[in-house]
Amino acid sequence: MEEFVVYILFSEKFNKNYTGFTSNLIERFKSHNLLVAKGYTVKYRPWEVVYVEFFNSKNEAIKREKYLKTGIGREFIKKLIDSL
Repeated sequence: MEEFVVYILFSEKFNKNYTGFTSNLIERFKSHNLLVAKGYTVKYRPWEVVYVEFFNSKNEAIKREKYLKTGIGREFIKKLIDSL
C-alpha cells in the first residue's frame, strides 16, 4: 500500500515555510532543494524538513495539507517554527 506524507519545509535564511504532500518525501525534498529550476521553493533555498505526517490515502493527505494552509493551520505552523 502506498503511503502519503504531508510535510512542512522551513528556510531559516529567508524565514519562509512551505507545506506540501507527496508519496516520496526524499525525492520531493531533493526537488525542492536541488532539481527544480522555477517556482516558489527555488527562491528560498535551502530548505529543511521540520514536520511530517503520514497517511494511508491520498485524500487524507490532501485534506490535511489544505487544513494546514488555513488560518488555524498557519497558526499551528507558526508555533511549530517558533519552537525550533
